[in-house]
Amino acid sequence: MGNVFGGFGGGGGDGLSLSNGGTDVFLDVLTLAASDLARDPWDFRFAALLTLQDQNVMGRGAVGFDLEEIDWGTAPAERARAKGFVVRVADLALRRHRWDELGYEPPFAEGYLRRFRAMVEAFDPADAVRGHGGVFPGPDGAAVASCVPHRVLSALPYWDGCRFCHSAAGQEP
Repeated sequence: MGNVFGGFGGGGGDGLSLSNGGTDVFLDVLTLAASDLARDPWDFRFAALLTLQDQNVMGRGAVGFDLEEIDWGTAPAERARAKGFVVRVADLALRRHRWDELGYEPPFAEGYLRRFRAMVEAFDPADAVRGHGGVFPGPDGAAVASCVPHRVLSALPYWDGCRFCHSAAGQEP
């Protein structure tokens, strides 16, 4: 998505462009929430999408995704459930879930999360692009491994450790 900023598209030109630091913060707080809420196979696929957005591995400014690129499912009930999960993730993150473990105060995270939540709410999963080249992890790419020190889902087998292991701080909570 861009060289300097992380980008998260909501479809129809709607989006959230963040600085590299903003992208890290946004993904940190979403990862904490998604890791604790994931229960169903689709949830773990969404968590995997988040884990693969690690700028410390992929490169600064080289991460992001569009809601249109997510495989929301084929049936209306599947799409509604998947969308509901992403909204619940944003809602839990907005309640500052586990932010005390970050080691820093994310002053702009609430604004990012409110914008992202509004994008998800406004997005119709039926508009998702099918066969887009695999941006959204398939069932075999679901995040099922957990980083023990940080208690979040990790991107194994793609790389060892989680986004917090790879961060500059690299501190255990």
